[in-house]
Amino acid sequence: MDARAPHPHSAGWLLAAGASLLWLRPAAAEAPAPPAAAASASAAGEAAPTTTEELLETTRRSVREGTEWLARGIDSWFGDRPFEQGGKVSDGRLDINTLHRQDTGSYANVRLNARLRLPNVEKFGYLFIGRDDQRDVVTDTPDAFSRSQRLVNDRATEQTFLAGLGLTLHDTLDFRIGIRGGLKPYAQARYGQAWALPDGDLVEARETVFWTPGDRLGSTTALSWGHAFTPALGVRWLTAATITQDAPKFNWSSNLGLYHDLGGQRLLSAEAVSIGTQGSGVAVTDYGVQLKWQQPIYKNWLLGEAVGGHFWPRPDPAQPRGRAWALGYNIKMRF
Repeated sequence: MDARAPHPHSAGWLLAAGASLLWLRPAAAEAPAPPAAAASASAAGEAAPTTTEELLETTRRSVREGTEWLARGIDSWFGDRPFEQGGKVSDGRLDINTLHRQDTGSYANVRLNARLRLPNVEKFGYLFIGRDDQRDVVTDTPDAFSRSQRLVNDRATEQTFLAGLGLTLHDTLDFRIGIRGGLKPYAQARYGQAWALPDGDLVEARETVFWTPGDRLGSTTALSWGHAFTPALGVRWLTAATITQDAPKFNWSSNLGLYHDLGGQRLLSAEAVSIGTQGSGVAVTDYGVQLKWQQPIYKNWLLGEAVGGHFWPRPDPAQPRGRAWALGYNIKMRF
């Protein structure tokens, strides 16, 4: 998910089995622990950490410390109140995505997002920073429709640094002013509401109005309906549409998914996805099915996700609809 302010795949048995192999961690040779560390671990009745585990812990600590260092520096611009007096880094997440799609080749990216509570900035709101797909962030695209989640290898995607100030009012209104790569400004105003209905249904709606120099004014409307069959099994339908003054024909996306929570942050899901553009000459420019499996890799803060899917793209009405397999892997580190 995403570091933005909180908001409220089927490929067949062979593909699912192949994806599950990605979860088998090889038994790497372990470096002998230093005598003192080994003795300490033995005294505590715990196994000494391996070199891989030490590397993971160090990486997570370094990412968090680096983010906190940046937060302290920015906070000092707004006043003299010490960071320890209410300063906090939350919702930190580092994502490393790899993807291969038959029709567009291979792709990899890194996403970093966090929300910062700064004592000297609190009177203005909150600070957010990250490295992400700037188009998805500016338009407030739901995470399920991000290019990595839809297994879309779009070389026009631009990962860039983003930062800004936000203000939340009454848990339903959120305002943001930010900058993206090259100090390009953007602004957002978001309204979101959720309604719990009888029989385990949940309906959510979100409307985001945004502005950039290129788009001028634009908006993204997102609607979601979910139903819980059991505490561990549910279905969700999500749809979103974006339109701008610069491109008055809207882009839309739809996702219908079945989700099975197996406990311990293990999640199996099957989703049918489709996208299109108004007036493109093709009713649906891309649709397909995808299967996902998520589980912890190390402790409860390092997760892995394997995904595979099959798609039928047709971006050009002059061409017949094609076929393409896609495989992806995502490592999520929370800090």
